[in-house]
Amino acid sequence: MEAEAARGEMGRFAPGLPKISDGQQLFVLNGLAKLANKGKMAIIQNGSPLFSGDAGSGPSNIRQYILENDWLDCIIQLSTDMFMNTGISTYIWVLSKDKPAHRAGKVQLIDASHCFEPRRKSIGTKRNDITDACRELIVTAYGEFANGKVYGNKNGIYCESKVFESVEFGYNKIVVERPQRDEAGNVILKRGKPVPDTSLRDTENVPLVQDIDAYFAREVLPYAPDAWIDHSKTKVGYEIPMTRYFYEYQAPEAVEDIVARITALEQDISAGLAELFHKEG
Repeated sequence: MEAEAARGEMGRFAPGLPKISDGQQLFVLNGLAKLANKGKMAIIQNGSPLFSGDAGSGPSNIRQYILENDWLDCIIQLSTDMFMNTGISTYIWVLSKDKPAHRAGKVQLIDASHCFEPRRKSIGTKRNDITDACRELIVTAYGEFANGKVYGNKNGIYCESKVFESVEFGYNKIVVERPQRDEAGNVILKRGKPVPDTSLRDTENVPLVQDIDAYFAREVLPYAPDAWIDHSKTKVGYEIPMTRYFYEYQAPEAVEDIVARITALEQDISAGLAELFHKEG
């Protein structure tokens, strides 16, 4: 793999290599290398290729390579318990080297984690099926390419579609420095410049669609007026946090309801114990 990556654009793994323990992205790069100029492919993966790896790492660089070439068309999140040997969520990556004009520069995310029907009899860890009705909902969502639309019944079987600009998945990881100070609280200088205190070093992920300096002035300087950015350490990263995009706030249960439920349980336990000891007596 390393020898192939060293070939650069002449090989299949030019953008980088994932960690040794997870080679899923190598299958994606291999497929893209063999895909015709107007080809389209789909591959099933777990959640790791969506977000694993920091800015500048192999996994992040692979996502950057795919997104900046505008080859990622759609990602579909399936339900858990969909396959025999794993209960975790899985994702279908749809990649295309010839997107139609209305999909160019965009990525569709479809949350189909609620689009399944339980099997009457499980096969290992496979407890859920995608039925014809489920498949039709997903295919319709993909075909319509709508943003923020729900297909099906939210109280039952449904999927939800959202559309993003490819650049929205990218960010600049900046290194924020703070100065060392002496015992009197004065900033320590070297050649006229503040010496950074590594114990105070921090990082910030700034969306690519935002200006770094404006973000820094708004989000950092009000809390650390002596901070600065070490621009030489800025790295570009890409991630696709599907869970965050489809998160829906669920209001916690009211305190009164919790107390009432606990009280009822205590009364039920007390009644059971009283009956038990009465019988023994």
